[in-house]
Amino acid sequence: MLPSEIIKQVRRIEITTGRLVAETFAGEYHSVFKGRGMEFAEVREYIPGDDVRSIDWNVTARLGKPFIKRYVEERELTVMIACDMSGSQFFGTEKKLKSQIAAELSALFAFSALKNSDKAGLVIFTDRIELYIPPRKGKTHVLRLIRELLAHKPQSKGTAIGPCLDVVNRLLKRRSILLLISDFMDMDFEKTLKLSAKKHDLIPVLISDKREKSLPRLNAILQTQDPETGLLRAIDLSSAETIGSYADNASARQDHIRRFLKTIGVNHMQIPTEGRITDPVVRFFRERAKKFKR
Repeated sequence: MLPSEIIKQVRRIEITTGRLVAETFAGEYHSVFKGRGMEFAEVREYIPGDDVRSIDWNVTARLGKPFIKRYVEERELTVMIACDMSGSQFFGTEKKLKSQIAAELSALFAFSALKNSDKAGLVIFTDRIELYIPPRKGKTHVLRLIRELLAHKPQSKGTAIGPCLDVVNRLLKRRSILLLISDFMDMDFEKTLKLSAKKHDLIPVLISDKREKSLPRLNAILQTQDPETGLLRAIDLSSAETIGSYADNASARQDHIRRFLKTIGVNHMQIPTEGRITDPVVRFFRERAKKFKR
């Protein structure tokens, strides 16, 4: 891809994503992502109706009348986007590849962080960490993240979510929002995912294409090649048994991921390559906002 083409794509994503954030996501983002905790602001005189648990007894005893401690939410957040760029991400039977969907989602989250004056960082991974950009603020920084996502040429085709998350956990010294964008075409990542969920506000974002879930019934042989291993496979599309087995295996894999995430108390986004990516993101934000209000 030529640099001029990358610049055009960055500009297009900046315009469309910036508008979406301004119109839809800014308020939702602020309401569902909490700050790191409560920070001491001041001591002031007690007013009837204040929570008596907030009384500062040392100051009260010294001055002879009740005073309370007041705290404010420490609002600034760090948003780390961990984006899978393995071989299986460069697949798509709709208008866009999964890698393109991942880039647009990353931009959406990064601009949401920008709108709320939060830091945003990026990790691009395959079976290794291929690029790490530390979290920072500012529009120039966010545009750099998008540019890197669009221009990056992966050095490897494999996927290793667990080992890469181990590195991310070491890089992030404080609790952060960790957006893990992947198709989860991998195995043995559960232990590290559970650890990440304890250390951070982990949000898995599962991108999938409908042809990974089911195949059409046709009188034809489909020649496929695994984008990560290069393994060739012929699929008989005229065989009901073959088509059924393919769908069952795909469903079992998705069910395993969903059940596991539920057992560790992690909510996730499911993003198909067909349709607008904004719809499932909005649903996720609104469902999460409801839980905070309970």
